[in-house]
Amino acid sequence: MSVTEKFEDKRILIWGYGCEGKSTEKFLEKFCNPRSVEIFEGQRDDINEDAYDYIVKSPGIIMEGNHFKYTSQTQIFLEEFRDQTIGITGTKGKSTTTAMIYHVLKNHRDAVMVGNIGKPPLDFFGDVKKDTLVVFEMSCHQLRHLNVSPHIALFLSFFEEHLDYYRTLENYFNAKANITKYQKAGDYFFIGEGVPDVKTEADKVRVTRQNIRDYKLKILGAHNNYNAQFVEAVAKLCGLDEETILNDMRTFSGLDHRLQYIVKKNGVEYYDDSISTIPDATIEALRSVPNAKTVIIGGMDRGINYDVLIDFVEDHEEYEYVFCYDSGRRIYRGIPEKTHSHYCETLDEAVSKAASLTPEGYACILSPAAASYGYFKNFEERGDRFKELVDAL
Repeated sequence: MSVTEKFEDKRILIWGYGCEGKSTEKFLEKFCNPRSVEIFEGQRDDINEDAYDYIVKSPGIIMEGNHFKYTSQTQIFLEEFRDQTIGITGTKGKSTTTAMIYHVLKNHRDAVMVGNIGKPPLDFFGDVKKDTLVVFEMSCHQLRHLNVSPHIALFLSFFEEHLDYYRTLENYFNAKANITKYQKAGDYFFIGEGVPDVKTEADKVRVTRQNIRDYKLKILGAHNNYNAQFVEAVAKLCGLDEETILNDMRTFSGLDHRLQYIVKKNGVEYYDDSISTIPDATIEALRSVPNAKTVIIGGMDRGINYDVLIDFVEDHEEYEYVFCYDSGRRIYRGIPEKTHSHYCETLDEAVSKAASLTPEGYACILSPAAASYGYFKNFEERGDRFKELVDAL
């Protein structure tokens, strides 16, 4: 039974009316013939589950446990197109890897890019043909309640993250592990270094940081050469030859707010790495920019462990560290010797301070190691504000 038939004459509740909720409503209207469609934005306790055949939940809504009536855009899409879907998850690197895979495939195969990186998957429901490849960035929230996995799955990396949502690291990992949990024999699963082992029926390949080739990418960082290994493996599975893959990867220019070069101002180069929400990403940013001197750190404090970053600050006095907001204050207080550490209340103040600390010929990076919420709408708005402040220097 197709998913469109599944919703025939059914009573549907759309729980959450953001981007995915509105997309679901359009999908049901265009491709299905439900008996009724209602919108709800309240708490689960206020849902009369007996009144509906299916409840389509938006990914950002926290729900404990599973229930057969609850589904999601990701679940609906994969029920129809899992055999042609390449799913990508990981704490860090998934957006760039997703975009690079799509960049390599799109000139040689019919391909679409969906999910956490772009448009909701059901927006493409009518565009996916039998031979279309679907490159799907999957967040932990999109994966959490799935009972179907993509044909090709990538689990790039795993670090402590989203504990405000999942409460424990185990819950967070289990959500991401759904990307392979329901794979079958004949499917493919690429698992990154440092990702705990996952039981799967798929052909499993462990990707490591040992002897990584230099792909001569435009984008900075050893971590991007590491992720390029996943891109090469997937593209080969999709029938592309090595020379074509390597040439296409070298023309990929990266994504906004991901260690993105902004401008050279007063002899100082500025980089926007606003996507950075964990300590490891900030450390990687400093290691990736050859002339890095100053880094701006801080945002929403979600209670994650910053010991690795504090240790890095203590061991690397060649950098200047400018902290701001709640998480920045906590890290700053945890640093014993503050000679090279500075605290500012806001990003505006931090940019001014960083500019005064960075000599000509060096680089300043915004790499917050924290979420933007509470101060900015999202990491994009934070990165855009950083650019505005740099332009005004």
